[in-house]
Amino acid sequence: MSQYDYDLFVIGAGSGGVRAARMAAARGVRVAIAEDLHLGGTCVNVGCVPKKLYVYASEYRQDMADARGFGVNADQISFNWATLRDNKKTEISRLNGIYGNLLTNSGCELINGRAVVTGPHSVRVNDRDITAERILVAVGGWPQRPDIPGAEWGITSNEVFDLETFPQRVMVVGGGYIAVEFAGIFAGLGADTELVYRGDLFLRGFDMEVRQFTATEVARKGVTLSFNEDLERVDKNVDGSLRVTLKSGEVREVDQIMYAIGRVPKTAGLGLDTAGVELNSRGAVIVNDQFQSTAPSVYALGDVIDRVQLTPVALAEAMALVDQLYGDADTPLPNYKMIPTAVFCQPNIGTLGLSEEEAVEQGLKIDVYVSDFRAMRHTLSGSQERTLMKLIVEQGSERIVGIHMVGADAGEILQGLAVAVTAGATKRDFDRTIGIHPTAAEEFVTLRTKTRSIS
Repeated sequence: MSQYDYDLFVIGAGSGGVRAARMAAARGVRVAIAEDLHLGGTCVNVGCVPKKLYVYASEYRQDMADARGFGVNADQISFNWATLRDNKKTEISRLNGIYGNLLTNSGCELINGRAVVTGPHSVRVNDRDITAERILVAVGGWPQRPDIPGAEWGITSNEVFDLETFPQRVMVVGGGYIAVEFAGIFAGLGADTELVYRGDLFLRGFDMEVRQFTATEVARKGVTLSFNEDLERVDKNVDGSLRVTLKSGEVREVDQIMYAIGRVPKTAGLGLDTAGVELNSRGAVIVNDQFQSTAPSVYALGDVIDRVQLTPVALAEAMALVDQLYGDADTPLPNYKMIPTAVFCQPNIGTLGLSEEEAVEQGLKIDVYVSDFRAMRHTLSGSQERTLMKLIVEQGSERIVGIHMVGADAGEILQGLAVAVTAGATKRDFDRTIGIHPTAAEEFVTLRTKTRSIS
């Protein structure tokens, strides 16, 4: 008989926590999992899933306008925010139920409540003291707010999906993918939208050519881009609107401000210090390659370790951890260098591997292939939207080290290509692959002329 109540206690029922709990329980491990908010974590409730639903909604207006060039007229276009919001709530509730069933059916004990670590092998939930051989911290992250007067009048991605009314004038603050995506959502749904970012250009860390191209296309969609600018203060007017004073001295009057200035690990008040778990300067749990913290019995994965804040990465980390602890100890770790990523702005971004700048910094000799074109559908739609496709190829080996796209369905297209590139596909493999015609995706296998070489 074990001296502990459970073999594994998981704190946080987000994507990584749920996957780890389910897979461990399926192997006969005694597992409990605690969650004090919503099952499914950020992704299901206030992240990937509702965001993508809102992206779909925001694209219909442009689709209807494009349809006129094909003889399809939809002159009476209206948008009902409440319908979108409430239908989203119904879908998220359905998913919450699925997550609950997955956990209980796998044999996990699901505890609704906030778990606090009280020692290397103990937690406290709802006035109940519980012991476990191992503790897994998978509490995710939390959006930040700026440290300015009046910051409380703005919202974050936690609140944006459930606004009582749709704002007609919106300011989105930030330069990461969440900021760019929500600027597109609000603009697509009909709001007068401005994106304010303190840097020279948004999407830092992405390929520079992709960033510049995306900025042009996002502005073409009606989003006002204000770079090298930041907020000084926010004041609430008598009528409920907001007066925003920028550091430049300029003033804006808006109905809603959304902060998308980054997320931090949600470790505050978790009691990790009682177990000897060390955190870095951002509050992330410091772990080794086996996701083990400085306390040997405490593990962590997902956004709380602040490596790559993506749901599929948390899932891969969870599988690797469970295999290491309860199965095949030789299971390889996730490949953090080749992670396909999508940004659901308008148009979408899909990317995998190195940017051109990263390849140069690493000293690689590369050939760069770029295609910039107007997609076939827009020859009749009248839209001036353009598509960018880019391959970064190592000279000599012809290994594809980076692949990038800005255009419709970029994420869908890159997912398939990611399999080939991860498997080691070369430029020659792409060249001898027959394209599917007429599609945008075939451009990736018909790129023949080098745009530039860097040696």
